[in-house]
Amino acid sequence: MELGAILLILALALLVAFFVAQPFLARRSVKLASAEEHQVSVLMAERDRLIGALQELDFDHTLGKIPAEDYPVMRAELLQHAADVLRQLDEVAPASGKSAKKQAAEARVEAEVASRREDAAAVGAKSVPVVNQDDEIEELIAARRAARKEKTAGFCSKCGKPLMKSDKFCPSCGSPIK
Repeated sequence: MELGAILLILALALLVAFFVAQPFLARRSVKLASAEEHQVSVLMAERDRLIGALQELDFDHTLGKIPAEDYPVMRAELLQHAADVLRQLDEVAPASGKSAKKQAAEARVEAEVASRREDAAAVGAKSVPVVNQDDEIEELIAARRAARKEKTAGFCSKCGKPLMKSDKFCPSCGSPIK
């Protein structure tokens, strides 16, 4: 090989090595979350989990999965725990605005649950009732099955490809249809 080709390959190899090693050489500044930010994040996640649990409890009670005598106790426990989490959240990162300070922690939880219920009800109201959806799906399935029966005539005995009723010869292998 010529000296120029060797130098070109060497330069190209160095360029590729530098490009590959660049992420390792770059100094990254990792921003660590402070203890307060971490605590706020944990409390917000717990708040969201409790609101979801309250929604599930209400939904299960509506469906009759939870006995009527157990429901108030379970709901009160969840509300109390959610109120405690909101109080801790207010201590760590006080809420801004007068309306947030005036509302009691339990009332804020109730308001959040109510707003999520309204959102779910709005989505449910926009959708077609389940009975109508099932009927429409069944009609589409029946129409699809009827269309398939009219079109297909089985499979080719030579290659196994599907055949149509109008086929005189197999479209894949060309053998005559018997």
